[in-house]
Order: sequence, then C-alpha cells, then structure tokens
Amino acid sequence: MYNSPNSGMSSISDGASNGSDSKKLRVEEAPPSRVLHIRKLPNEASETEVIALGLPFGKVTNILTLKGKNQAFLEMGTEEAAITMVNYYTTVTPHIRNVPVFIQYSNHKELKTDAGNQRTQAVLQAVSAVQSGGSPSSDVQEALAAASSPVLRIIIDNMFYPVTLDVLQQIFSKFGTVMKIITFTKNNQFQALLQFSDPVNAQQAKLALDGQNIYNSCCTLRIDFSKLVNLNVKYNNDKSRDYTRPELPAGDGQPSLDHSVAAAFTKDSNSLLGKIPGALNPLSAAAAAAAAAGRVALAGQAGSSGVLLVSNLNEEMVTPQSLFTLFGVYGDVQRVKILYNKKDSALIQMSDANQAQLAMSHLNGQKMYGKIIRVTLSKHQTVALPRDGLDDQGLTKDYANSPLHRFKKPGSKNFQNIFPPSATLHLSNIPQDVTEDDLRLLFSNAGGTVKAFKFFQDRKMALIQMSTVEEAIQALIDLHNYNMGGNQHLRVSFSKSTI
Repeated sequence: MYNSPNSGMSSISDGASNGSDSKKLRVEEAPPSRVLHIRKLPNEASETEVIALGLPFGKVTNILTLKGKNQAFLEMGTEEAAITMVNYYTTVTPHIRNVPVFIQYSNHKELKTDAGNQRTQAVLQAVSAVQSGGSPSSDVQEALAAASSPVLRIIIDNMFYPVTLDVLQQIFSKFGTVMKIITFTKNNQFQALLQFSDPVNAQQAKLALDGQNIYNSCCTLRIDFSKLVNLNVKYNNDKSRDYTRPELPAGDGQPSLDHSVAAAFTKDSNSLLGKIPGALNPLSAAAAAAAAAGRVALAGQAGSSGVLLVSNLNEEMVTPQSLFTLFGVYGDVQRVKILYNKKDSALIQMSDANQAQLAMSHLNGQKMYGKIIRVTLSKHQTVALPRDGLDDQGLTKDYANSPLHRFKKPGSKNFQNIFPPSATLHLSNIPQDVTEDDLRLLFSNAGGTVKAFKFFQDRKMALIQMSTVEEAIQALIDLHNYNMGGNQHLRVSFSKSTI
C-alpha cells in the first residue's frame, strides 16, 4: 500500500513507483526533515541494516520499510541529526550488503506507522537500549548482528607512510572496544581484519572512517564488512594481536611489540584523530617514527634520523648507484656511503626521517643481488663526505643535486604511487616507436624472465611482470632512467597491479 514519498502518508499510492528515478528531481527538492527517504535497497535488506545507517548520527525513532519497492523511511530523533546524516552521505556513498543506496529528505515531517508492528518496535527498542548505553539482551544482540559483522576488512590505499597494527588500534578504538587485529599484504596492498566487541561499533567506525586519510593526502582507509564474524588470532606480534589474550606467544621469531610502543601512541593520542566525520590528523613525527620502526626507533632513540644502515649486501655487486636507484623509489636519496672496512654494509641518507621509515618498512628483508638485505635506522644524523683529496675508491657518492629525485615537487603524483616491491613493474615515458618485443627483450637482458606484458591505451605506459620480486628489483635497478633514444629515459616503479 505504501509507495510514493510525495503524498500524505494516508494516501500513499502510485502503482508505477518502484524506487525509480522518475521522481528523483522533485524528491530531492524536499526541505530538510527528520524523516529520510532511502531508495534502491537490496531485496534482502533488513530493518536493522537500514537503522544502522542512521545510528552514528543520533537517535532513530521510527522506520517504515516498503519491501516490494526496495525503499524505506527512517525517522531520526531530531532534524539536526537527519541533516548531518544527509550531508555525510552526499560525500560518502552509503552501502547495504555492498549495494549503494540513495538517501534524501522525505516530504513527511514524521512517520505515522502501525504501532502494532511488534517486530519493528522490538528492533527500535533494541537500538535505543544500545544507544543509551545499556547492554543489549541476547535477542537484541541477534537483531543488531544482522546489521553487520563485528569484523571490518580494511585496505590502505596510497600507503606513503607505514601503517602499523598499533596505529589501527588507536584510530578504531575511538568507536568501541577493539578485540583483535590481523594485518597482511594481499595483491601488493596492505590490509587488515579488525574485530570489534559489537557490530554496532563496526558500523559506526565504517561510516566515520571509510575514505578518510590517516596522514595528509595519503594512507586512505577503504573499509568493508568482512564475511567473518570472529577472527582466530594465534600470535601476538607486530602482524596480529588478540587484545583479550595477552598470554599468546609471538611465534615465527616475530618480535612481540612491547608497551613502549603503545606508550608512544598514548602521548600523541590527541594528534591522531580529529573530529569525526572529518579528516584524520597526521601523526606527529615521533609517533610516526615509533609506528613505523616499532621497537627499533624507540630503543635506539633514532626516530628523528633520516639515515639508514643497510647490511648483508652482496659486496661483489653493490654500488652507490644501485642503492641510490632502489632506495630512491621511496624517497630522495641525498648520499650513499659503502663502508670501507665492511663492504657488505652501507649508510644511506634520505631527505627526511619519514622517507627513511618508508624505505625501511618496504625494503627490509627484500632480496638484492641474491642476498636478503637488512635495513635499520642508523644512529648517524648525516653521511659524511670524504675529506678533500682523500680517495675512498668511489664508495661515497653525493646525490643532493641529482635530477633523478622522484619527490622534489610538493604534491607530486609520485607520492600516490608508492608500493611495496612486487614482481610487476610500472613503466612510463615509453617512446611511441618502442614495441612490446623491444621492452620484453630489454627486461630479459636484465637477467630475468618476463611472464606478462600489457601496454596502457596511450602506449606511453605499460606493466611488465617478472617471474620473481627479486628479478623485478634487479630490473628496476638496471633500467630505471634507461635511455630509450631521442633523450627519452624510461621510468620504472613497482606496481600494485598484476597482469
């Protein structure tokens, strides 16, 4: 019987309307009202899921679902709450069961529904109990659990600075009790599964944080509900944590993060998260250093250093230029010094401490020239050049004025294209006359096997996939800035895509 949102509730009838857009323009012109009209709902959407859309913005006082029309009306406690909700959802598209839905003001100022609808009233009472801080009964919990899983899947886009388990815990605990977190890398993207004690908290965190940046212009949160409802955490270390079971082992030789890291965050808790909804404030440099380096920066008091110590290098093969090229993917390398008495180690000075953290988080444990390299923060603040007239056999190089720095332009797109080492490389600045065969041959000659290749539409860019990450690292070192003729130099980066 209920169809059109445009006429009085008593005579809502218009056989043609099924959530179509024919009335969209007229409906959107409705003045603010505490009753919201929600369209394009998925068939299986429950009342609880619709109510959950309004929860973060204030008290929900009534709901009317039009099952056959894939529509619903949601009444908020105040007009202010409804306005906040509509304003928020104009910037962040709301989803129910991964389907985008549309929200606008209704022409109705309040909902008059059949008070005898016991199920609707029960759901509303359940929500009210939770909103007023009461502990929900088991049937209420069941109703709320239908709204969403307590587990969120989080993907970090544009990961220019490292994001640790402690950073995630700090941000998400603003919305409720975080019980467990598991972090991992999948498809060359840093991801996490995070479990709240209550699905409503997960819903609120998703609404407030999805699409926000942890740091200025980077580390963007992409948040969905996981199909899992409970996480199984076996180890407490820097990759996973069960906050309800502090006795779990660290496992696999991973360090279990000590409380000094958590302490570093509590000191900076005010700077981590601003008003919600709204952008997240960037961490202070000290907290970022602690986040990225874990115990290393705290224990070594080296959080402010932009100098890295790289060890276990292949001393027969490594050169200052190869280190400059590889570490230059993550920041602007100022100086490189291979140690005279220990040629399997080098000092690398980045342009700031954040770039040093970034390079360390991405390159520690990677294979270069057949050896797994170790990257830590150095206690040195700068890399010294050899004294005048002293020949150090070319082991120290100054790159301060190099034209090959990727990040010297503020706000450069390169900041958004920083990814962990991967077998797939992104090529750009390709001359028009260069063919796929030319590039396959070039990269095969760098000592690897080309598994796949794909030109972008304009043929100035391409993806090329090597058989291993080590081969891709080698190819990047050898072929970034390679002269393709006509003074066009090839640009090589790691890609987050696969072919």
